[in-house]
Order: sequence, then C-alpha cells, then structure tokens
Amino acid sequence: MTTVRDVVTAALFSTGAVFCLLGAVGLLRFPDIGSRLHAAAKAQTLGLLLILVGAAVQMPVHHAPVLLLVALFQMLTAPITSQIIGRTAYRTHALDRRLLFRDELAERLARDGTPVHERDGPSHEEDADE
Repeated sequence: MTTVRDVVTAALFSTGAVFCLLGAVGLLRFPDIGSRLHAAAKAQTLGLLLILVGAAVQMPVHHAPVLLLVALFQMLTAPITSQIIGRTAYRTHALDRRLLFRDELAERLARDGTPVHERDGPSHEEDADE
C-alpha cells in the first residue's frame, strides 16, 4: 500500500510541478498582459492544487484541514488578484484592446457612466519623451 501511495504522490507532485513550470514559462513568454494573467492564475493554481493533493495522500488525516485552507486561500485569491491586475491594465491602456474578442468591460463602464477612452491618461509615447 505504501508503494501505491508513493507512486500516486510522485505522479501528483510531478504533474503539479510541470504545471507550475509551464505557468512560469507562460508568464515570461506570452506577449500581452491578458495571456500572462491566464498563465499565472490558471496553471499556477492547478499546479499548487495537484501538489497539495499529493501531500494529502502522504499525510495523516488530521493535517487535511490545513491543506484544505491553503487550497481554499489559493482558489480565492488568485482570481481576485488577476481581475484587479487585468482591470488596472485595461484602465492604464497597458492591455491591447484589439486582441479582445468582446470588450465587456467597456460596455459596462459606458453603462455606468465612466467610459474609458483611448486618450484617458498618458500614452506610451508621452512616457518615452520624459
């Protein structure tokens, strides 16, 4: 039985580590903020959850609440942080809106009375001149 648990744990740890590595590579290699956020939030969260499940297989049952809290914290904070970073990138024009299939945030901001125009805030050319 111990051998089976060790093999399952090794597979979960390896798979989780690969997802974390792919998330880090995507964070470095993807061209825009939207795809970088996707790589960071999705792959890192899945990688950590697989590692936590692998640890849970090896640990006694009374440690499960701690691992569950870590997983819950990760699943709550990663999407919220990504959304905040994405909205900040959108409002500061760091996000190329031409890459979006549908700009739902522009529709919502226009409906709320705070539309974001291309000339709201400094452009990248103005930053380079200073």
